[in-house]
This record gives sequence, C-alpha cells and structure tokens, in this order.
Amino acid sequence: AGIAVSNGDSIEHYKAMGLVSEVFTPEILSKFRDKRIAIGHVRYSTSGIKEVAVNAQPIVGHCQNGTIALAHNGTLINASALAEKLKFYGSVIQTDLDSEMIMHLIARYASLELSQLLHECMNKLQGAYAVVFMNQNTLAGFRDPLGIRPLVLGRMGESYILTSETCALDAIGAEYVRDVAPGEVVIIDENGLHSYPAAEQKKGNVCVFEYVYLARPDSIIDGESVYRSRMRAGEMLAKIAPVEADVVGGVPDSALPSAAGYAKA
Repeated sequence: AGIAVSNGDSIEHYKAMGLVSEVFTPEILSKFRDKRIAIGHVRYSTSGIKEVAVNAQPIVGHCQNGTIALAHNGTLINASALAEKLKFYGSVIQTDLDSEMIMHLIARYASLELSQLLHECMNKLQGAYAVVFMNQNTLAGFRDPLGIRPLVLGRMGESYILTSETCALDAIGAEYVRDVAPGEVVIIDENGLHSYPAAEQKKGNVCVFEYVYLARPDSIIDGESVYRSRMRAGEMLAKIAPVEADVVGGVPDSALPSAAGYAKA
C-alpha cells in the first residue's frame, strides 16, 4: 500500500508491504496532514513480484515538468512491447509493473498540455486501466476507452475525489457526482474541475468480474448496483438451471447475494 501527497510545491510519498493498518500507522499518517493533493493505492498484484515494496504504488518519478505520481487499477496487455520501445528511447525501467509504462509515457509527452498528454498516452495503451495522476498542483484521472475498469468522481465540500468504487465515497461521507466516462480525462486544479471527453465515444464494456466478484456489494458501477446485479444474476440462474433443493448457499462470500436471488426465484 502507498500514499503520495503534495503541498503545492513538492511531492513526498510512503509505501511498504503489508495490510493498510500495518503500513499506515498514526505516526506515518500524521506526516501527511494538511496537504493539498493526495493519491493512495492498495495493491493486490497481478503482475510484478508481490514481496517487493518498490512494486507498490503510487509510482513516483520525475520528468521535465517536475515530480509526478500515479496509481493504476488494471492490466496492460501491451506492456512488454511498450517497455522495449521505451528502452529504445532511453527510458530506464525500474519495476516489474505494467503501470510503470504509463509513467514513462507521461514523461515522454511532458511538453504537451496535460489533457492532450493524457489522451496521447491512452492512444498508446492497450488493455484495462483506470488511472489517477498528480503533479505538484494538479490531480487528474482517466479511464480506458472501453471503460473496462471503473472510475468514480465524488465531492466533499470544496474538494474533489477520484476513486475506483463508490463505497470509498460512502466511507468518508462524500457525495457521489458521476462515473468518469470511458476514454474521458478529468483534471482538477485550483480553478476547479475540467472534463475532456474521448474524441471517439465507444460503447462501455465494464469487466463482468467487477459485478460478480471484484467490487464491494455496496458499490454502484456505471449506475448499476453491484448488490442488485448479483441478486438478479441469481434469479436468472434459477430460471436457467432450477433444482429441487432445501437450502441455497453462496460460495465464496461474494456469491451470497446471487444465492439469495436464486433462493427467492
């Protein structure tokens, strides 16, 4: 797990191996209070070596515009090809993360205006991704053109929040504003919120495993309640594959709403 924060002039970060409660002690968290921007990440890794703290996110690096940090939820299927191209142009790959390729692309296009830069990065990326990005004075987020991984915009007072699930907004008492659209770039700075939609709108195609397993049941993804979708899946299964039974059980825990829907039907 890791956190990167900015006071408006510089970025500092902390990340380590272990559960969130183990990594972020009260003493560690006290150092991050009263900052202007922050991004955090909890990693269940699908690429890279798990037992190495350098592979924890957010990834922090440097480019011609200063220090930048990003956190990524998803998988890039062209990470190896991108790594070879980036090495050819002089980039030094320092982790086993596919997410690091996004960092190098941002550094490579650093001369562009931020919204243009992030759309240019998306043109080079293949796969599923929801990314939050920050420099010293700006927070940004973008979602892959098919919307495979979810990304949500929230608000708390005068502050904006980008998160992978609405349950994170509920946990801190923030207001749900909307889902970030597939291919959209959202930028938050001292002048407020700015949206830059994809040049070509594609039909959203969120990963079915978000509804089936990955998301928390109290989350809402693209306007759809995860709990209700699991209930309806169970109801549909009962019509497709009915059985004479006295008890319906859900295995693992994320299947309990589906089992309830099956039993109800």
